[in-house]
Amino acid sequence: MSVATSTIGASYPRIEAKDKIAGDARYVDDLSLPGQLYAAIAQSPYAHAKIISIDTSEAEALPGVRAIVTGAEGKFPRVGGVLKDETMLAVGKVCYVGEPVAAVAARDYATAQLAAQLIRVEYEPLPVVLSIDEALAPDAPLLHENFAQYVRTMEGGSRDNIVWESELTEGNPDQVWDQCEVILENTFETQAQQHGYMETNGVLAQIDSSGKITLVASCQSAHHVQIRVAEELGMPMSKIRVQVPRVGGGFGGKHATNIHSIAAWLARETCKPVKLVLSRTLDMEIQRSRHPARITIKTGATKDGTLLARDIDITLDGGAYADESANVLAFAMLMARGPYRIPHVRIRGRAVYTNKLRAGSFRGFGNPQATFASESQIDEMAAALSIDPIEFRLKNAVEAKDRWIGGHTLETCQLKNCLTAVRDAQAKAAPLPKPTPGKKRGIGFSSLTHISGLMGTSASVHLRTDGTVAVNTGCVDIGQGSDTVMAQLAAGVLNIGLERVTYAPQDTDLSPYNWKTAGSRSTYMTGRSVVAATMIVKNKILEHASELMECDVKDLELGEGGVVKLIGVPGKQVTFKEVALRSFFKAGGPVFGFDGFVFDGERFDPKRSLIRNLAFDNLGIYTFGAQCVEVEVDELTGKVEVLRAWSAQDAGRAINPVAVEGQIQGAFAQGLGYALYEQLIWDDDGRLANPSLADYKVPGLYDVPSVIVPIIVEDPDPTGPFGAKGVGEIAMAGVAPAVANAIANATGARVRRLPMTPERVSDAIDGALQ
Repeated sequence: MSVATSTIGASYPRIEAKDKIAGDARYVDDLSLPGQLYAAIAQSPYAHAKIISIDTSEAEALPGVRAIVTGAEGKFPRVGGVLKDETMLAVGKVCYVGEPVAAVAARDYATAQLAAQLIRVEYEPLPVVLSIDEALAPDAPLLHENFAQYVRTMEGGSRDNIVWESELTEGNPDQVWDQCEVILENTFETQAQQHGYMETNGVLAQIDSSGKITLVASCQSAHHVQIRVAEELGMPMSKIRVQVPRVGGGFGGKHATNIHSIAAWLARETCKPVKLVLSRTLDMEIQRSRHPARITIKTGATKDGTLLARDIDITLDGGAYADESANVLAFAMLMARGPYRIPHVRIRGRAVYTNKLRAGSFRGFGNPQATFASESQIDEMAAALSIDPIEFRLKNAVEAKDRWIGGHTLETCQLKNCLTAVRDAQAKAAPLPKPTPGKKRGIGFSSLTHISGLMGTSASVHLRTDGTVAVNTGCVDIGQGSDTVMAQLAAGVLNIGLERVTYAPQDTDLSPYNWKTAGSRSTYMTGRSVVAATMIVKNKILEHASELMECDVKDLELGEGGVVKLIGVPGKQVTFKEVALRSFFKAGGPVFGFDGFVFDGERFDPKRSLIRNLAFDNLGIYTFGAQCVEVEVDELTGKVEVLRAWSAQDAGRAINPVAVEGQIQGAFAQGLGYALYEQLIWDDDGRLANPSLADYKVPGLYDVPSVIVPIIVEDPDPTGPFGAKGVGEIAMAGVAPAVANAIANATGARVRRLPMTPERVSDAIDGALQ
């Protein structure tokens, strides 16, 4: 029996939109509890130093101080994903400026802040490592002397200051270079980028009389926070409850963080609610950044434009702690070949420790770094071969049923259609007025690829007594609109309006498990569980209806608006309410459905690839896209303005087209910041020099082009919910290389370092003229 789809493909407004517009949406900082205390953090002034002693006596004597916690006793376990190398507060030494050393709970925020300043810490400064080269130097100081004792959840290569290293080889690259008629080798560099979410990290923790701690947290996964807090506090997960209010953005920067455990620890010590909301400066100093990267790519091709070989070397600056470095590195390696048929590839990667803020997951997860390097060089190769850059990409593009590096089969692939879509859209656009003297225009393209998938998820769906439906998942909406999409999916299966579906907020005591909102996985992964659970409900509804109408199930179909109809007999029907009342009070029991699964697609094929120490090898399905930008470059100042942009996205099937368009446009704007403006800068002593939005430039209204044309390309994936794929991250990955390629098209100058500031563009122009 076919599945009803009345809400699928409809551009519904966000179900929470009215609350947000009216100012009724509640975020962590909007919440308060009777008798709550406020927390503040004492930070390290050194990038690398031993902690000799911590004196809290002066702070403890301050009226209003209720508790102080430090790492002096060494009582915190080391935690982390792949590598457990970090503690809630610094123990024994500090590894970056701003690292939390102690935390205070007091009656008000001002008192807590003052008390934190009164904590006296004696340090013994140690040599500082602030760059990839310094970390890899033969005489570099070891930043983690006890590295060998750290617990690992996966085996992987590491040594000295190298957190993780991997190698991936396919084909025989060493044997084919002499067959390549054109060979290019270039090095590209990318910067640390701040996540830039509107709401900073925050948490409100309280403890009840049974000793159970409840945290209301701005996060990307209630379950992930629960796991980490339980581990850091040495408590069973049954004693940790996490609830998620509205979340003002995340982009990877709000998976589990040490502030949740700090607040929980202080709440347990004081038996009072404790609120800890970071200022913008504090958030920028102690949370996470995107990994800076240095990528060297050597590519070989024949004169007819056939790509034969690529050799890629990737080094990531992981900062002071491992966090997600191993996984980000692995994914960057998987993306570095690009979405092209290149039979002979070797990719080497490493992530290193430095005395800077830890780098972690960030929208794109290593892909923007790899794609900047890969797609920039693809244009350079096209120019060297005198081939149109789109035609060069089309000639070498992967297609459906091709296999990705490592062996994953591409069930669907609309890369070629996306490339031609942006090319044709730009060609048909109305011509712009001619540039003023001293400015040049250029057009740039890039191919895109990403994944949808990862880890485990689940969903439950219940039919209520009035015939409406309740959907419950652990998927946190951090602004991407997943609440609406999950409701649409359930409504689509049951052929009911969205107003008949309620979607529950996330609560670890009530919500089924979901790994986290990351990896463009919400619609593809949790959506699959929602559809599967709702199908169970649908089948039970039909079974009850067949009993009520005394007919066979196969003679029934779902009508619109919550009814079951007898096929071919007008007016013969029962309502969902009638079915629900029968199930609750007469026969069968309440109607509900549950589904849970873990992604388990194709793994690497050892017959095709040599893989060493890859942090994971089974991610998800692949998605594709393409971008085109028009830029104007001031030849004197080097200032770049993006005038118009087109971004085509293979969405599989767009469950909510307007939401997909918003994701494409938002990702492009964030990618533009990465390309031209955003960069965290550290002083020579390791202090972050621009920890505020006054000094850290993000794109403003006049920086983002007024024309960002989203193009949705649909080719339903057989494994996705109604064929849908993820769209959250991919559109960011190709912005920087598209802009770089447009600059080169306009001026002949190639910029290989991000951000492409006016100074760097001007220097590149000067170099091209010499």
